[in-house]
Amino acid sequence: MATRKKNSTYSRNETIIIECDLTYAVNKIGGRWKILILSKLEQKKMRFSELKKEFFYITERMLTLQLRALEQDGLVKRTVYAEVPPRVEYELTEMAAEFGPIFKQLSAWGGKHRKLVNNPD
Repeated sequence: MATRKKNSTYSRNETIIIECDLTYAVNKIGGRWKILILSKLEQKKMRFSELKKEFFYITERMLTLQLRALEQDGLVKRTVYAEVPPRVEYELTEMAAEFGPIFKQLSAWGGKHRKLVNNPD
């Protein structure tokens, strides 16, 4: 993945925006796939191949990038076992586990309002 210039407008704006607690939190879970990955890992530890089967519509590269970003942000723990073949498991950190009730509430809100928008009667 290409690195972003530290003095780019995006980078400068990002440092200002994340001073807001809500924006900081949304920035950590933002992106197309992060919430889905975190939600799936809430249930159990998973290997990369298991995650790939769950999210067959995500390319391996994108899944890898999203997992790395989540790991870098301290939301996912990656454990490598010294076996042949190597075994790697992903699990939520304690910090990420705190998102569970928030995701349930967001899901309920999304389901309710999607029905209202799709069936305005």
